[in-house]
Amino acid sequence: MTARIGVAVMAALLALYIVLVAQRAWLLLISGDPIGVAMGFALLVLPLVAAWALVREIMFGVRAEALGRRLEAEGALPDDEVSVRPSGRVIRADGDAVFPAYRDAVQAEPDSWRAWYRLGLAYDGAGDRRRARQAISRSIRLETAEHRARS
Repeated sequence: MTARIGVAVMAALLALYIVLVAQRAWLLLISGDPIGVAMGFALLVLPLVAAWALVREIMFGVRAEALGRRLEAEGALPDDEVSVRPSGRVIRADGDAVFPAYRDAVQAEPDSWRAWYRLGLAYDGAGDRRRARQAISRSIRLETAEHRARS
């Protein structure tokens, strides 16, 4: 729940940033000064990129959470016994110990979104956030393709 609050706060701050930068950009655009107009145009690009990034990140989180809930409902989430810190993060040595099983599952079923999602959780438990995100993204793409194929 704290992650959702953090995301909401960051999204609100980014939205405020977007509005303030867009306002300054507009003022520069209507200034009539060629340099001001050029700067105003450049400032309009920044809020658009920021808005795109915000929507992309929120959609990733929503879709990843939906897949997690779906796996939980199926009883297919990893249930390995691992030690955690008081913060709730997995102790890296325990994460590293269970990782090979999930890597092997993905190698056995490379088109399984479930296997990729569990691998993403294992990467996260092992402390590799970049690969965790890549695995979860792959899981989302595979589930989307599977969903489209059924429709």
